[in-house]
Amino acid sequence: MPQTIRAETGQGITVITLSRPDKLNAVNAAMHAELRPTLDAAERNPSVRCVVVTGEGRAFSSGQDLTEDLPRGPDGTLDLGTALDRDYNPLVERLYHFPKVTIAALNGPAVGASMNIALACDIVVAARSAYLQEAFARIGLVPDAGGTWLLPRIVGMKRALALMLTADQVPAEEARRMGLVYKVFDDATFKAETMALAARLAVGPAAAFRMIKQAAHASGGNDLRAQLALERDLQCEAGRGHDFVEGVAAFREKRPPKFE
Repeated sequence: MPQTIRAETGQGITVITLSRPDKLNAVNAAMHAELRPTLDAAERNPSVRCVVVTGEGRAFSSGQDLTEDLPRGPDGTLDLGTALDRDYNPLVERLYHFPKVTIAALNGPAVGASMNIALACDIVVAARSAYLQEAFARIGLVPDAGGTWLLPRIVGMKRALALMLTADQVPAEEARRMGLVYKVFDDATFKAETMALAARLAVGPAAAFRMIKQAAHASGGNDLRAQLALERDLQCEAGRGHDFVEGVAAFREKRPPKFE
């Protein structure tokens, strides 16, 4: 029975809630161990079309639990790389390449590694009171969990460096203007509006969504010609699918489509 997260599935959506509210949902090894099979189950379940990751209480997450006993090397010194290799790096790659749509729903602050976990998801939405913070420099560390890779690609190198070097808090509305957050919802309606977005995506064309993600992720390493070739190949695949036929029929018949 999970102790650090909650997972609820229904209407094509799995909601994963980080659930250590007394610790502001600080991430520890136990949480990582519970997230892995939960994400596996959501991927295997054909009825799940969208995964929402959010937090319980006042925060999305305060980042790594610094009160946890961290790994040490043979000489007794801290070995933070072990935790990254074992936990954070696989989680960020898992979320970034997850074959279904993922939403990070920031009900409150997303600090440190948890900010980068959120940025690894496809869509980030935030409550108006939330903020994001690359807080690593405040304790003499380097942004990890993909932060130095994700952040420059989203906001540009200069702004990313400023956010990492200053460790400034970025309020939700400012994060939206920067492109870190897609939508900001009022706190009172945050959960309802997040679930409405998830429900909309859950009835969408899952195969097309998977291919859209594939093409977007490949674009960073492709030149124009390679990207055009990939688009062609993916479009051929999409055009052979049921969802395209259904989408065109629904458009002509002026009704909502029923995608597989």
